[in-house]
Amino acid sequence: MDYYLPPELVAQQPAAVRSDSRLLVFNRFSGEIVDGSFSRLGDFLSASDCLILNDTKVLPARFFACRRSGAKLEGLFLSEGAAGVWEVMLKGSRRVRTGETLLLKDKKKQDFCTAEVLGKAGGRYLLKVQTQENVEALLNRIGFPPLPPYIKRDDDLAVAAEDEMRYQTVYAENPGAVAAPTAGLHFTKQLIEHLKNTGISFAYLTLHVGAGTFKPITSENLEDHQMHYEWFSIDEENARLINAAKSRGGRIISVGTTSARTLETVAADSQIKATSGTTNLFIKPGYKFKFIDAMITNFHLPKSTLLALVAAFAGLENILKVYRYAIEQRYRFYSYGDAMLIT
Repeated sequence: MDYYLPPELVAQQPAAVRSDSRLLVFNRFSGEIVDGSFSRLGDFLSASDCLILNDTKVLPARFFACRRSGAKLEGLFLSEGAAGVWEVMLKGSRRVRTGETLLLKDKKKQDFCTAEVLGKAGGRYLLKVQTQENVEALLNRIGFPPLPPYIKRDDDLAVAAEDEMRYQTVYAENPGAVAAPTAGLHFTKQLIEHLKNTGISFAYLTLHVGAGTFKPITSENLEDHQMHYEWFSIDEENARLINAAKSRGGRIISVGTTSARTLETVAADSQIKATSGTTNLFIKPGYKFKFIDAMITNFHLPKSTLLALVAAFAGLENILKVYRYAIEQRYRFYSYGDAMLIT
């Protein structure tokens, strides 16, 4: 599941207009490849189709801190446990010790509050943050968009303000993700309305994307990779919409790998059940899909679980062939890059 990507094809900025991204359409049965524009997505859809969107909202989870010595740290909020204890990743933390007090900085690089280091486990730290504010309010005061490491950013406020808008889908509703469901970044409200007016239906689910989405597969054997857990939810109304589309013969099109994982987690007997919980479903080549018929997705990193999922859906050799074509045609890759529709 490896391939070489010229570094200049890693998109550092989104398209000027979301739906102006390019769209590569791949038929996994015939092998046909068509080049298009995301704004013309409807050209490749039918009125009976149902698009499934992940309405998670990305938290401004990246933050900056320093030690009493003045040494700078960069953090990523992952989750909150009991009594306001944060689980975080810290960059530049080699000498940080349990019991130490850190200073969390606000967006203007001023000291905002303190946090005590309670411990470390598996490369992650537990911090007791000394504030009365809830997580979302505090991160809005100190946090920056949690862009993946291959998108180069510092703590520039103007750039961060742009990223706060663009590293978020226009339909984001439920806060909790620390990475964006990037296939959805190409949609504008106008495009959604246009597709609805042509008879295409939309349904929503929530899966809070975690930092594990960027964890590369380092084991020699795919079976040995430890998949991360992520929280999801599908309510009664959206389950009904999805099941109705399926029963009338419409294609169920997952927008992104997160929607695909959630649907495949809860599908049984060609139906979706309204439920919530966590999933660590690892979809890899050999997996038999139970529910989805097509998928909109971005281009993924080599040796990633996301590439494994797409390869399971379309065939590994097919996907590597399509990726070679996309590289030749200078498509833009990864989170801020272009999109694929796999039918």
